[in-house]
Amino acid sequence: MSSRIYLALDTTDLAAAKALATGVRHHVGGVKLGLEFFCAHGQPGVREIAALGLPVFLDLKLHDIPNTVAKAVRALAPLDPAILTVHAGGGRAMMEDAKASAPPGTKVVAVTMLTSLDANDLAATGVEGSAHDHVVRLAELARDSGLDGIVCSGAEVAAAKAIWPKGFFVVPGVRPIEDTLGDQKRVVTPRAALDAGASILVIGRPITGAENPDTAARAIGATL
Repeated sequence: MSSRIYLALDTTDLAAAKALATGVRHHVGGVKLGLEFFCAHGQPGVREIAALGLPVFLDLKLHDIPNTVAKAVRALAPLDPAILTVHAGGGRAMMEDAKASAPPGTKVVAVTMLTSLDANDLAATGVEGSAHDHVVRLAELARDSGLDGIVCSGAEVAAAKAIWPKGFFVVPGVRPIEDTLGDQKRVVTPRAALDAGASILVIGRPITGAENPDTAARAIGATL
C-alpha cells in the first residue's frame, strides 16, 4: 500500500515545488496543490508536477453557484486530478453538479470547516453550536449529495466516519507531537488521525520546512 501522506506544496515557486516532490516521492502517496500554487502557475504548473508521477490532489475549494462550479470542474477535467475539493457550504445542488462534472477517477470531496477556525470563529460568522456539530452536519450533506468524502480535522473525523462508513476522509492540519501549530487550531498527530478514520493525511510544513524533507517524510511515515 502506498503512503497515505499527501505532501502540501504550498508555494508559488515551481522549481522548489518540483524539487520537494522529487525528493520525497518515494515516501509520500501524492501531492496537494492549492490556490497559492494554482494562481501562480495554472494548469501548466499542475501538469509539470503531475509529470513527476505522483497523484495530484487539487485543493481549490470551489464555491460558487452550481452552474459556475460545474463549468470550472469540467475545465479542470483534462488534469485528471486524483482528488478535487469544493466547499460544502455551497449546498447540495452545487456539490451534486461538481461530482457529475468530474472525471470518473476523481474523488470530489467537500471542505467542511477550515482547520484554522474554531468555535469562536464559527460564532462570528453566525453559525451556532460546536465545530463538531457543524462538521457532522456538513458531512451528512456531502454524503447525501453523492460526493466521495470530506475534508475535516482529525478532531471530527471519527464522528464523520461513524455516519459515513464508506466515506473518503482527508485530514489536514496534521502535526507530529514535537512540531509547532503555526496557524492551525484543531490539530492531531498523524497516527491519531489515521486511528480515528482518516483516509489520507495532508502534511506540509513539518516536511517542507525540515532541514531534510525526505528524512522528515520517512520519519512521519514510520509512525503510521
